[in-house]
Amino acid sequence: MFLKDPSLAGKRVLVTAGANGIGLAITHGFLESGARVLVCDVDEQALASARTQFPQLMTTVADVADERSVAALFDTVDAQLGGLDILVNNAGIAGPTGTVENLRLEDWNRTLAVNITGQFLCARLAVPRLRLGTNASMINLSSAAGHLGFPGRSAYAASKWAVVGFTKSLAIELGPEGIRVNAILPGAVDGPRIRAVIAAKAESLGRPVADVARDYESQSAMGTLVTVADIANMVLFACTDCARHITGQELVVDGHTQKLS
Repeated sequence: MFLKDPSLAGKRVLVTAGANGIGLAITHGFLESGARVLVCDVDEQALASARTQFPQLMTTVADVADERSVAALFDTVDAQLGGLDILVNNAGIAGPTGTVENLRLEDWNRTLAVNITGQFLCARLAVPRLRLGTNASMINLSSAAGHLGFPGRSAYAASKWAVVGFTKSLAIELGPEGIRVNAILPGAVDGPRIRAVIAAKAESLGRPVADVARDYESQSAMGTLVTVADIANMVLFACTDCARHITGQELVVDGHTQKLS
């Protein structure tokens, strides 16, 4: 199910929002390759469930949009991992659905706070630790909406385009120190989150949910939604020694999606 690579064994990995969905799949993949993994999440129940599923997993509660919470998170990184080789900036929210004139400022601000400022806050504290790591890398989760327009989801798209710019800038900054930085751009990923987005979009458009779901499924050339394992495997590959010269890239996993609707 997951890529296994010996170069990941023993790596010290932090996955934000790692207790659910894509984050949990990424966590699972790293554990199967023998990495030591700490995950943070705002969902304490999900963290408890993840620990039950993976007894070797280290967990802590953290909100990546809160500076003090992120500082406490990296204290935990030091205490439990003793350093850092890989940061996976996975935390993100879907944000509001609606036309721009109907969006509330607080919803716009919260989307950017989690989806891009949260990555900044984590990266800022991760970099000094990655400098001391082994073949260190950072993975920032963007989206197909990070290189395409997304009508009705402007806050989300703006935040995910920002992730790409942040990633490319850090790759240039950190390349001379041997730290690689890449962005993963998933397409529509099957699961509860995309189903909630589809339901919200259907409501805003006054269309049946089934019709909007078919729109999402047919957006890609392959005519299907991608899976959390698809995304996790790209993350895992990008962190292996086989990808040692891959940095500053938009690694798109979307079945060749050319339009979001």
